Amino acid sequence: MEAKTKMEKPVGIKRWRRAVSAVLAAVVVTAPPLVILLGGRGFRAPGVWIQTAMAGLRKGSSNDPSLHHRTARHGDRLLGGLLVDGFDEESCHSRYQSAAYRRNPGRRPSPYLVSKLRRHEALQRRCGPGTAAYGNALEQLKSGRGVASPECRYIVSLPYQGLGNRILAAASAFLYALLTGRVLLIDPSDGMDGLFCEPFLGATWLLPPGFPVAGYASFTNGTAETYGNMVRNKVIGADAAETPAFAYVYLHSDASAHDKSFFWDEDHQRLLRRIQWLVMRTDNYIVPGLFLAEAFRGELDAMFPEPDAVFHHLGRYLFHPNNHVWGLVTRYHDAYLAGAAQRVGIQVRVFGAQPDSPELLEQITSCTQKHKLLPEVLATGEPMPMPPPPLAKSTKAVLVTSLKPWYHEQLKSMYWEHAAATGEVVSVHQPSHEGYQRFGIESHDRKAWAEIYLLSLADALVTTSQSTFGYVAQGLAGVRPWVMYKPAGDGATTVPPDPPCGRAASMEPCFFAAPNYNLWKEQWLDASAVVPHVQRCADFAWGGLMLVGRNE
Repeated sequence: MEAKTKMEKPVGIKRWRRAVSAVLAAVVVTAPPLVILLGGRGFRAPGVWIQTAMAGLRKGSSNDPSLHHRTARHGDRLLGGLLVDGFDEESCHSRYQSAAYRRNPGRRPSPYLVSKLRRHEALQRRCGPGTAAYGNALEQLKSGRGVASPECRYIVSLPYQGLGNRILAAASAFLYALLTGRVLLIDPSDGMDGLFCEPFLGATWLLPPGFPVAGYASFTNGTAETYGNMVRNKVIGADAAETPAFAYVYLHSDASAHDKSFFWDEDHQRLLRRIQWLVMRTDNYIVPGLFLAEAFRGELDAMFPEPDAVFHHLGRYLFHPNNHVWGLVTRYHDAYLAGAAQRVGIQVRVFGAQPDSPELLEQITSCTQKHKLLPEVLATGEPMPMPPPPLAKSTKAVLVTSLKPWYHEQLKSMYWEHAAATGEVVSVHQPSHEGYQRFGIESHDRKAWAEIYLLSLADALVTTSQSTFGYVAQGLAGVRPWVMYKPAGDGATTVPPDPPCGRAASMEPCFFAAPNYNLWKEQWLDASAVVPHVQRCADFAWGGLMLVGRNE
C-alpha cells in the first residue's frame, strides 16, 4: 500500500507540471514578457489561477485578439476556393498560413473565377516551361515566323519600376492571360524571382533563361515590334502578308495612341490572338482598360460580379511572400501588432530628397483623429482620466511605413509624452527606413514587400495618394483606405489640405495612363458612359481610371 502511494504522487506532480508548462507556453506566446516565480519544495498544488488559465486556453481568451482571430480564420486557408490545396507547405509557408493572420476575411471569389483559375493552372502545366509544347513554341519563335493555329500561346510580362508597380503590372498581365488563354511567364530579371512563391500548382510562372528574342528587356515605344508600330506600319492587320512570330505590347505611361489601340474594339484583340508570343511591358495597373475592351466585358462581368474587388482576388491568388519575407512579416507582426485590439496602418510616401514636413505630419494627425482612427491627445497639464486596470485597457498598434523615420518618431513621441483623451494605449512602430528607394537591391525589395504585407494585415489604412505601394496593401487587405490628398503649394511652401483626407471610392488601384482617346473613332472617351463602374480616380483625376462597385 505504501509503495502504491509513492508511485501515484509523482504521476500527479507530472500532470500538474505539464499543465503549468502549457499555461506558461501560452503566456509567453500571447502576452507581454512576464516573469513567474514558482516556489521550491513548499510550493503547493495549483490554485484558481491555473484553472482560469486552462479554461482560457480551451475557450480562447477574449483579451487576446491575436489568438482569437487566428483560430477563427484557420478554417478558410483556401480563401473561399481561390487557392488550391496540394502545394508543399514547407516550400511556401505563407500560402496557407496568411488567412490566420487576417482579421478581415475579405470578399469571396465567384464560382466562375474559381473555375477559370483551375483551368488556367492546367494550361500552365500543359504548355509551360519543361513541356514539349513549350519547346515547340520556342522553336517557332526562333524561326521568326508566326503560326496560324498555335497549340499554346504565351504572354511574357516585363514588370518594372518600384515593387508596387511591378506587382500591379504582373497582376494585369495575369488577368489578360486569363481572358485570352495564354500561359503567363514573368521575366525574373527585376527581382521577381526572389520575393514570391510560385502561384501555379505543378508549374512555374518564371520565364526560363535563354529567351530567344534579343534585347527584349530593353525595348521601348520606338521599337519596330511594338504592337502600336506594327499597326501604324501595317505589319499586322487584315491585309498583312503573314503573322509575326511575336509582338511587343508597350503600355508604359508614355504609350502612344497607337499602342493604346490595344484596348479598343474586338478587331485589335482578334489580331493579337493570332500572335503566339506577346511581350508586355508596363508599370501600370491596366485592368480598368481591359474593362473598356468590348471583347472582354462578358467574361469580366462573370468573373468579377464585384468589380471593385478585382485586384483583391488576383493579388491574394498570385502574391505569396516567400519563406524569407514571410519570416520578416510574422516576426514583426507577432512582436508588435498581434496583441492590439486594433491595428492601424499609415503609409507615408516621401522621397529621400524631400525634407521632413511638419505640414504632412499635421495632415496625418488631422486625418487619423478626425476619422477616429487614432485618439486625440491631452495637452500638458490637462487633467487625465483615471487609467483603467492594465488588462481592461484598449490598445491600438500603429504601423508606419516610410522611407524616412521622422514621421514615426513624431507620432511615437506624441503618444508617449501625452495621454490619449480616450484613455487608450497607442503604440507606434516602423519596421525600416531605407532613406531612398533603391532599384535592383534584393534586400530593399524584401523589406518593401514585407511592409506592404504588414500594412495589408491592418484593420484600417491611411495611404498617400497615387502610391502603388499603398494600392497593393489596400487590395490585399480588402479595405477602402483613407487617402491623404496632395497639399497645395508652389513646391517651396505647402498648405495642409482641408479636409486632410477622404475615403477612397473602392479598394482598387488607379490606372494612371488610361486610354482617353479612341484613335479609330477619332473621339475622346468618357469611360463611365461606356462602363459605369469604370470612373475617374479621385487621387489622379486627370487621365486616371479605377474600378468601383456597380452601385457606386
